[in-house]
Amino acid sequence: MVSYAHNALPDHEIRPLTTAADFVACIELQEEVWGRGFSERVPVAILRTAQRLGGVAIGAFDLDGRLDGFVFGITGWRESAPVHWSDMLAVRPGARDRGLGEALKRHQRDLLLGRGVVDVEWTFEPLESRNAHLNFGRLGVVARQYVRDYYGESDSLLHETMGTDRLVVSWRLDDRRVEDRLAGRLPPPTASGISDLPVVNRVIEVDGVTACDDPRTDLEADRLLLAIPAHFARVRAAGPALVARWRAVTRTAFEAYLRRGWQVVDFVRMGESSAYLLDRIG
Repeated sequence: MVSYAHNALPDHEIRPLTTAADFVACIELQEEVWGRGFSERVPVAILRTAQRLGGVAIGAFDLDGRLDGFVFGITGWRESAPVHWSDMLAVRPGARDRGLGEALKRHQRDLLLGRGVVDVEWTFEPLESRNAHLNFGRLGVVARQYVRDYYGESDSLLHETMGTDRLVVSWRLDDRRVEDRLAGRLPPPTASGISDLPVVNRVIEVDGVTACDDPRTDLEADRLLLAIPAHFARVRAAGPALVARWRAVTRTAFEAYLRRGWQVVDFVRMGESSAYLLDRIG
């Protein structure tokens, strides 16, 4: 049983996928999260083989042995140094908001550090505040790259009407900032602590749903806020036009500021909206 000082999970065991039943359960969980017939699911052969070559395929199992979450990634080389690409992280809908995602990432970190790997990267949907909070607020990642349609056309229901634009994040496992964030010594900023920072896109309410105005791309402050909805599911329920609006605004903003020398360093929850914190590099 894996236990962490800041994220004890007495009702789950975090361990590698090892048995045929484990791998089948992982396939089934991928389809539950991304949709039945999801063409980009990771098959059993790759899950098994990746582990033989330094990759990671870890599951979170409840006390009855049910797989409630998993993380999968592969390890390669860049400029003579190992780098790990964390390809998938998923938690069963009914088991979310209980710390499983963070526990899986912490276990992944422990395994990789034991193998001498310190550079980890992955992508995520920048409009989903739950994922942004985990990545920046809990794990301490940074992001310097925004990629349009990273995965091209997708047949997952999760990507319907919104494409696959992604932030590429970097998790330097031995960085002091990451260690302090994981240990609780460096809490994420609060809404009151960043209330005086310039805002790239002003949040407004349209028919009771969170929307936003056009982004400012000419700001020059060293620290900026870039807003997203706190509950993107409500935006999606309001229809594709509002989804497209949020995508267009945030795409323009991310591309403009990352290209001009800012990086995304944190994430702040603020009621019905949330915001990324961008710092100028250097």
